[in-house]
Amino acid sequence: MKQALAIYDMDRTITRRATYTPFLIHAAWRLAPWRLVLLPFVLLSMVAYGLKLIDRARLKEINYRLLIGGATDPKRLEPVIQSFADHQIATNILPGARASLAADREAGRRIVMATASYRLYAGAIAERLGIRDVIATETRLDAKGRIIARIEGSNCYGDAKLAMIEQWLEREGLTREAVHIRFYSDHVSDSVVHHWSDEPVATNAHDRLIKVAKAEGWEVLDWSR
Repeated sequence: MKQALAIYDMDRTITRRATYTPFLIHAAWRLAPWRLVLLPFVLLSMVAYGLKLIDRARLKEINYRLLIGGATDPKRLEPVIQSFADHQIATNILPGARASLAADREAGRRIVMATASYRLYAGAIAERLGIRDVIATETRLDAKGRIIARIEGSNCYGDAKLAMIEQWLEREGLTREAVHIRFYSDHVSDSVVHHWSDEPVATNAHDRLIKVAKAEGWEVLDWSR
């Protein structure tokens, strides 16, 4: 019998709003409020991304460096992460997502979060939602074990997200043939994972993904109402 998995994206799938920039602003406010004067440069980096001068991974690294800074002791960052996660749980989780998580657990599915957000805080949010398995963008450590503004490995987005899910399956000793996968996401960048899954679900989806979902016959859910 196949093991049933339910894999969830996080931003705008489980949450109402994206979390990355709010996390950086929260961290800047808690660690070094003066860094908030650098927000115009964050906007400039977003323009550079829009013009395709940098990719999403580099955009994330630049914004992290601007608002959190260079090497940071994990012990210093930990209370910031925990307070941010508490705030997200209190204000930014869709009731429909909570209900779906509960239903998937009741059905015996193993819950996995697969998100482009940094594990730094996505893991803390997942823990509060009772999700033990998290696939996310990793931060790099320097020689002293401090967190730096660089991505370790790949940004967990698009094709890389699928590759990272497949790597997770391998680490868990699971083959693709041995699992049945239900996948929830709001964004067309995850359509590669939707196509790969057994039960693709376009959740709180934007127009591009809804168009693909309707053409492919995927389930469409809206937890945002």
